[in-house]
Amino acid sequence: MRASASRFKAVSLTDAAAARVREIMDESAGELYGLRVGVKNGGCAGMSYTMEFADAPQPHDEIVEDKGVRVLIDPKAILFLLGTSMDFKTDKLSSGFVFNNPNQTSACGCGESVAITPANAELATQLE
Repeated sequence: MRASASRFKAVSLTDAAAARVREIMDESAGELYGLRVGVKNGGCAGMSYTMEFADAPQPHDEIVEDKGVRVLIDPKAILFLLGTSMDFKTDKLSSGFVFNNPNQTSACGCGESVAITPANAELATQLE
């Protein structure tokens, strides 16, 4: 499924996140298609975000293009990620990607695990 410019984007990137993803992709040895994001079960709060680079889209991936970056979303994760903004933050001790997800209901103290409630199905119809 391909996102159009006039359609609601399931996931968006801040300028900082897009710049960091482009930087990493430019430094990679091979040609990368985009960044795959998702969620998986696990951790003390129940779920965690996943990120990996993809050489090609998988069947039924939601593909979002934002600020020159292709984001691929597994169809099983789409309702958990609807409306999420991905940012890249740097402070004195660390740097990393941060998910600002309106569906996230809590997070564990270590910051590695989150609780996420699926988005309203009405929002999902805006993707079609």
